Amino acid sequence: MKLLIRQGRLVDPVGGIGGVMDILVEDGRVAVIGSDIREHGAQVVDARGLVVCAGLVDMHVHLREPGFEYKETIATGALAAARGGFTSIACMPNTKPAADSPEQIEWIRQKAAQACGVHVWPIGAVTRGEKGQELTDFEALKAAGAVALSDDGMPVQNANLVRDALILAHRQELTILSHCEDADMVKNYAVNEGRISRQLRLPGRPAIAEEIMVARDAMLAEETGAAVHICHISTAKAVGLVRRYKRKGVQITCETCPQYFSLTEEEILAHGSLARVNPPLRTSADVEAIIEGLKDGTIDAIATDHAPHSAEEKARPLPEAPSGMVGLETALAVTLTYLYHTGEMGLSDILRKMTVNPACILRIPAKGRLSVGADADMVIFDPDEEWTVDPEQFASKGRNTPFAGQRLKGKVKYTIVGGKVVCGEGE
Repeated sequence: MKLLIRQGRLVDPVGGIGGVMDILVEDGRVAVIGSDIREHGAQVVDARGLVVCAGLVDMHVHLREPGFEYKETIATGALAAARGGFTSIACMPNTKPAADSPEQIEWIRQKAAQACGVHVWPIGAVTRGEKGQELTDFEALKAAGAVALSDDGMPVQNANLVRDALILAHRQELTILSHCEDADMVKNYAVNEGRISRQLRLPGRPAIAEEIMVARDAMLAEETGAAVHICHISTAKAVGLVRRYKRKGVQITCETCPQYFSLTEEEILAHGSLARVNPPLRTSADVEAIIEGLKDGTIDAIATDHAPHSAEEKARPLPEAPSGMVGLETALAVTLTYLYHTGEMGLSDILRKMTVNPACILRIPAKGRLSVGADADMVIFDPDEEWTVDPEQFASKGRNTPFAGQRLKGKVKYTIVGGKVVCGEGE
């Protein structure tokens, strides 16, 4: 099967190729990039006025299956990813049972093969049952298809166990993705510790709880020589810590999420539990530091931390509702609205953090690139089209987003995986 994408504005952060181009796809790979390509019998996608780039890569999603299918399934999460322009997603292991064995990793891969075509990359648990007590078999998890390791949602508190994990993961060439919060400090508190928590008379999650753990993991990465990745970084001091250790040559990377550069703790007053996430939304000063970290390269990737919950769960009182918001179908538009259309970052720099960088951190270098010979995973979008977020139109089972009703700029038109249009305008 041949696919011809005509007259799109190609943005390639890796090769630096730009301008209006045609792209010919044959047998699932990019065959030709050039001008005025003619190919009889090819399916044609008219990309005039649109941006064409490598398919987005989300290195941090929660697909909930097995065990919590009422929140999301692999199939609905994959479709939501396609709607959002993501062609590769990596799913966290905090399912029921946890993805802590080769059998569970293989089960996820088999379920993903039946989904809408988006690549689903399983992340294995660091500890058995994500209980933070006994390490899993890293070698077996990798052999089964795990691309990284994490106990996200249940941060490992034992520093000695984390040290052992880093040493063993380094031998297997796996990166540990660390959720950095001190559990004793944050407990199950709902909001950032500060003015809003005091106004609501609620205990808060202090910024220092994140920063202490970032410092710990950065020091352990330096001491072991292993790679550590900090998930959903949210505070100014945490960004400063990562910046400092990067300058020392430590193998440390980090991600942030659209909510941490677009929203502040004030959203809790307007949206209640829909704005409850872990780590919590922070202050405007933290938002500014996150943007600066994205601009100077301290923050490597933009991930969604897509975390669907049922409407009934999110309707609970703020202290009792679960944390998390969905993000796969809004991430690109939120990012373009708050970073590109504000002039904070150029399109190529933004796309680097949503394509090739997360792919490299997960060590799946075949993804996140758009060049001759590469897999034909692409997204085509209009960076200027405005639309209103309507959660009832989401493909995800989750409707829990504080962006509901907001006008955003940037609309996905086509998502292509392996040369096949898996999501097109109107589909």
